[in-house]
Amino acid sequence: MPRLFRPSPSSRRHLAVAALLCALAPGLPAVAQAADKKPVNAAPAPASAQAPTLVSVDGAWIRPTVKGQTASGGFMDLTASRDLTLVGFSTPVAGVAELHEMAMDGAVMRMRAIESLSLPAGKAVALRPGHGGQHLMLMDLRRPLKEGEELLLTLKLRGADGKVLTQDVKVPVRSGAMPAQGGHKDMHKDAHHHHHHGE
Repeated sequence: MPRLFRPSPSSRRHLAVAALLCALAPGLPAVAQAADKKPVNAAPAPASAQAPTLVSVDGAWIRPTVKGQTASGGFMDLTASRDLTLVGFSTPVAGVAELHEMAMDGAVMRMRAIESLSLPAGKAVALRPGHGGQHLMLMDLRRPLKEGEELLLTLKLRGADGKVLTQDVKVPVRSGAMPAQGGHKDMHKDAHHHHHHGE
């Protein structure tokens, strides 16, 4: 009867290592091949994709406030890259942010809130103080607005598909010309009253 071969403990360990290497070896070329497969002429992906500019903002400014004043106006020229509607804005410094326009009520110029402002593609829309002008209204200010600082505003824009997109803009605080009729501070006070009492 032939004698059976019984490997020693050390031989069994060597055989186990050899069997493990044989089992892993067929997978190694496949792993290397998968790692080497790259798209031809593939450009590296950017770290962060910047969203396209929805509107260009020119000549933007916000009027500084004086002691005790809790409202101010923002003015600028907006040119949309496509047909958009400005439906609002927000800023960390104001508790209430609305779109407003100036209009004559008899012999008195008053300010009232509007829900939206159309921005046709490629056409500059002016937000200006004074009669007939639309502007951004910052109310319930959380702090005074100082000459020379910059404020962050987030514009809310609705596209033709109904989706609302946002765009951040930085607007400097600086003095500007007063409207031809009435003081801008008094108009703000009137608008603040209008907001609270719905007149």
